[in-house]
Amino acid sequence: MPRWAVLQAEGQAEAFRYTVHRELEGTEAEALAAMLHIVNTFKEAFTSAGRQRQRRRVFRVSERSYFVRVENRMSNEEAHFTLAELIADTHDDDLPDTVGGLVEGS
Repeated sequence: MPRWAVLQAEGQAEAFRYTVHRELEGTEAEALAAMLHIVNTFKEAFTSAGRQRQRRRVFRVSERSYFVRVENRMSNEEAHFTLAELIADTHDDDLPDTVGGLVEGS
């Protein structure tokens, strides 16, 4: 069964930090649905105190990539979420060790 990761880039300009927000197993449609749930719940429109945020915008970059910008009175937060498929893993007999197959000289 395919494995996926929702990658999250967060920060401002060159200070962006990339992390694996969540790893998933399942079909592409299931993984995409899970990522869309993550995007929709990131800094939701209302705070935990029930106040509405000034502005929350979601941009679709591609079918597997979304950018969220949340503007509050005193700060702005941004995050970029991308769905990525796991295609190489040195600890999985079902997957190759590298993207291109064998590495020369090894």
